[in-house]
Amino acid sequence: MGDASVHPTAGNAPAWAPLFAAWLVAATSTLGALYFGEVVELPICVLCWYQRIFMFPLALILPFGLFPPDRRIIRSALALAVPGALVAGYHLLLASGVIPKPLRPCEQGIPCSETVIQWFGFLTIPLLSAVAFSTIIALLVTAHRRSST
Repeated sequence: MGDASVHPTAGNAPAWAPLFAAWLVAATSTLGALYFGEVVELPICVLCWYQRIFMFPLALILPFGLFPPDRRIIRSALALAVPGALVAGYHLLLASGVIPKPLRPCEQGIPCSETVIQWFGFLTIPLLSAVAFSTIIALLVTAHRRSST
């Protein structure tokens, strides 16, 4: 009668843990971005804004998929996480100098290729964003597979 993906069953109970972990990553990323932008007042480049556009809604919609694990929310979250990961990957290549100068989209204002923060000699904000989006995608795919069994 109803959609089986909405009702809690023994088959989708294991999907809760990766979905919750994906929400934790998204919430931590959102709080970190807000902290660096609003408290530390770091300048925000254009690609960082695009990544925020994809990350912030994840922190808001993922909790709705937890009780019970909902495959529709997982698919919607993947629709945000995948393009966010692509933008983050492009930003990472741009910041590491792999992308040549003529292909750089944001040279006016705050350049996206500029490294503002670097911890341990390699950990940058574009790398953190790429890792966060990749982790969220892996967790969402895991949750989706677990909820379908």
